[in-house]
Amino acid sequence: MKPPRIVSAKAIDNQTLVIKFTNNEFRKYDISKLLENPMFAKFRNPTVLKNFRIEEGGYGLVWDEDVDISEYELWQNGKSFTPVDSR
Repeated sequence: MKPPRIVSAKAIDNQTLVIKFTNNEFRKYDISKLLENPMFAKFRNPTVLKNFRIEEGGYGLVWDEDVDISEYELWQNGKSFTPVDSR
């Protein structure tokens, strides 16, 4: 089964991404485990972490030509949660 695609995403702190998927579910993704990989070491800088775009079609988050995270990874390893309505 294919994971849902990404509708929106944002970094809510220095190591957590919140992703909304096409099925209207939200997941929190902790990037701290990625920091062990030299490719993701730049995420230690919060400004870099927040500077991504959603790949066309919602298939992942892209930082540059070398660094991206697939919707599959974000869906499988993100923690399901319900955002608090701030109204």
